[in-house]
Amino acid sequence: MPYLDESWLDDARHLERCDSRDSLRALATAGAQVREAMTLAREAGVERTADGERPRAVLVGALGGSAVVADVLETFAQPGAPVPVITRRDVPLPGWVGPLDLVVAVSLSGRAAGPLALASEAARRGASLLTVGAADSPLADVCARARGTHIPVGRGRTSSRTAMWSLLTPVLMAAGHLGLVDVTNSHLEQAITHLDREAEVCRPSSEHFVNPAKLAALQLAGTVPMALADGPVAAVAARRAASMFARTARVPMTWGELPDAAASVVATLDGPFTAGGGSGAASAPDDIFADPFLDAPRQPGLGLLSLHSDPEGAVSDLAGVAAGVQDSAFAAGATVVEVHPGDGPPIARLAELVQRVDFTATYLALGQGLDPNVSRHVTQLRDHLGDRRA
Repeated sequence: MPYLDESWLDDARHLERCDSRDSLRALATAGAQVREAMTLAREAGVERTADGERPRAVLVGALGGSAVVADVLETFAQPGAPVPVITRRDVPLPGWVGPLDLVVAVSLSGRAAGPLALASEAARRGASLLTVGAADSPLADVCARARGTHIPVGRGRTSSRTAMWSLLTPVLMAAGHLGLVDVTNSHLEQAITHLDREAEVCRPSSEHFVNPAKLAALQLAGTVPMALADGPVAAVAARRAASMFARTARVPMTWGELPDAAASVVATLDGPFTAGGGSGAASAPDDIFADPFLDAPRQPGLGLLSLHSDPEGAVSDLAGVAAGVQDSAFAAGATVVEVHPGDGPPIARLAELVQRVDFTATYLALGQGLDPNVSRHVTQLRDHLGDRRA
């Protein structure tokens, strides 16, 4: 079972030594990323995407750490988008894509094979093209030849997991200009406020008992974690949590969205990771005198990261369902960590939830003595696959 040393979370030297690529610092720049991306997008003429005319359909090509861009755009466009928004990770490009459609390709390095191939094929078919990535890259070259719109990312962005807002902001701005999503510059400014505030409360110098991300990492350490969302906004954060916990903290996590996932989550409360232990009756409490070398190792418990789309106290259709699931989890002895965003438009609430999730996953890695950025198994995988990074 993973062991997390809480003293490491408050040890600035340990955090700095273990965090080889300054993930915590990069996450704290999320608000600055939005500001910079808004400027770069305006300078690149984001309002001229697809000649300013609404496309017949939008296809988003992104993978790896960049895939969250597609998740956010698809989620925010769903309620009332006048055109379909579709996600694709790799070629082949669907046969229906043509000159009336917009293809969005996102890759931090500008070299990810999937988005690059999608952009190249879209250009060949005459589709409108919007790309986001490194300024001097194959993706930028493809976009320039197709007379599309390329939005460069700022300097110093080394990982798509910590550069989410550099990649997402230009896409939301373009979609807003085309009337596909209700995200305005004012909404993005409010998102900046939420991101900056979250970066302040989750800063490395803040001790674990007052830092909500460190505290969440301590609570979820040693559990079998699940993320549960009570609406579309929180669902994006829950999917992000599953990705960040696995990739950054090396802890597998499942996720689900209410109401459909409610039965699946509640069913696990009868399983081997809760007080009942699969026996249908509550087991005895932990023995404080148990010897882990002589007695059987303690069974890991279930951890529930409950992410809410609305501020605390807000009334929603799923509020009662979420409360019921949490009550059942508490009764079964599961560890429950609840996160409510502050008030604001959906993109601002999403920003706060994602920021909390990202900091929590990073602290969970550092508290275990793991580098959030370096995994030898991922390096080996890349050697096998070639350069397919996002």
